Amino acid sequence: MKETLLEVKNLKKHFQTNKGLLHAVDGVNFEIKKGETLGIVGESGCGKSTTGRVVLRLLEATEGEILFEGTDIRQFNNKQLRDVRKEMQIVFQDPFASLNPRLSLSEIIGEPFEIFNMYKPKEREEKVIELMELVGLSQRLINAYPHELDGGRRQRVGIARALALNPKFIVCDEPVSALDVSIQAQILNLMQDLQERLGLTYMFISHDLSVVKHISNRIAVMYLGKVVEITTSSEVFKNPLHPYTKALLSAIPIPKIGQKRERIILKGDVPSPINPPKGCRFAGRCPYVMDKCRQQDPELIDLGSDHSVACHLVNK
Repeated sequence: MKETLLEVKNLKKHFQTNKGLLHAVDGVNFEIKKGETLGIVGESGCGKSTTGRVVLRLLEATEGEILFEGTDIRQFNNKQLRDVRKEMQIVFQDPFASLNPRLSLSEIIGEPFEIFNMYKPKEREEKVIELMELVGLSQRLINAYPHELDGGRRQRVGIARALALNPKFIVCDEPVSALDVSIQAQILNLMQDLQERLGLTYMFISHDLSVVKHISNRIAVMYLGKVVEITTSSEVFKNPLHPYTKALLSAIPIPKIGQKRERIILKGDVPSPINPPKGCRFAGRCPYVMDKCRQQDPELIDLGSDHSVACHLVNK
């Protein structure tokens, strides 16, 4: 049995707006074992990226616990938080926006060493070259700038920077969504190879279930700030239980001529995350809605076999 590296309990992140309180993340619970990948999927605005940023304390949580190796990092002071940042890193969605255009690759990848005052100049250059080789970047690019690279190479730079401090845990915030399909496959294969070689643990955020299936051990499905289903990658595709998960799966194209999947077309609009409605967040779009769904918010119940669902239809 693998040890738990990260566990979040009742994690909430609310933003104050002119129209009321925006419930971006609203009571999320999950854990990630050492060496595994937890995929987090859902449509735009469901709170995936906010969850990743709150876990790393790039955004401060409104409520809840973030247990990293058994210790709640929400209680850390600035010095403790600075130390734990070496263990927890992030790869951003847009490799062009996340890289400083005024810095060369050598400066970008070596910046963590400068921030933490690690190594002498000569050693830093050697470490940068090692990292470039590790992620498949040619040494001849060491003095290049981000605008001189294509999207795939830019994302490799972002990955190299994230690996500079030998982290244990990396949040991958839609790291391939801005790339061409062929480049996506290269980056995904690289990340899997790095995970195996370095013993990394990933939280992989994406709106694309087929991408998440390729890289994840377990998948958490989010809807409007809540996790509605969480189970193994294979189980999500074989036996989806939440109506929203079924609808997401039905939208995945089948790459075979003449073969079609029955589409589940959801009617109605996504409720506003500002002062969300009482009861289940999905009730207004669910084809199986009951009176109870509009009154009572379903809890995420463990059904056994590493499968948890938040749905009154399932948890009767």
